[in-house]
Amino acid sequence: MNLETGDNVLCTVERIEGTVVFVKVLANGKEIDGSIVTSEIAPGRIRNLRDYVVPKKKIVCKILRISEKGNVELSLRRVSAKERKGVMDIYNQERAYLSILKKVLGEKTNGIVEKILAEGTISDFVSEVRENPKKLENLIGKDSKKIMDMLNFQKEKKVVLKKEILLKSELPNGIQIIKKVLENVNGSEIRYLAAGKYSIKTESNDVKKASVVLRNVLEEIEKKARENRMDFSIREK
Repeated sequence: MNLETGDNVLCTVERIEGTVVFVKVLANGKEIDGSIVTSEIAPGRIRNLRDYVVPKKKIVCKILRISEKGNVELSLRRVSAKERKGVMDIYNQERAYLSILKKVLGEKTNGIVEKILAEGTISDFVSEVRENPKKLENLIGKDSKKIMDMLNFQKEKKVVLKKEILLKSELPNGIQIIKKVLENVNGSEIRYLAAGKYSIKTESNDVKKASVVLRNVLEEIEKKARENRMDFSIREK
């Protein structure tokens, strides 16, 4: 997972120094240094930072920027409840997959996980081996059938991710242009809410896939909006 501005990421609070909270951003099994200033912890006046963050606590933050040295500047207050749930669902799903690997592989688990994380996330790997079990067999050998049986037995919840966007045009044929832009977007359900407001919904059995599809759809709409001189923005809740 390559970190980008706007991504929602899982962090572990490391320490609090003055008005800055230092965290470790979890990405592909690695920890990257991150920080949150007080104004990005919560809206309004904060009397006690520890009402929101304490060392060792896991929190979901939004990436504001990444410095040239690699430090990640984050915001806790800009993450919506739905976004928080989405990230935690991915985290819990990865833990469930890791638990299956540990049950079958035992002491071999760490070495296998390192190889998996070198190419991506555990969730990505599981999605691939569901479609191509041979990949798991090539990596693990004779124990692959046990793992596949456990993965197939595990029930996955259907994930629904939504975003609201604002899309407007001042051109005389603006309504027709908007309809044309939205009707040619694939991968998500688009609904009209009110003047200039639309809902984008993506469903999948895989949280990671749903998140990627939704992001790609939003990027495609934004690109087409710019090409057609339309106002575009994502409505944060």
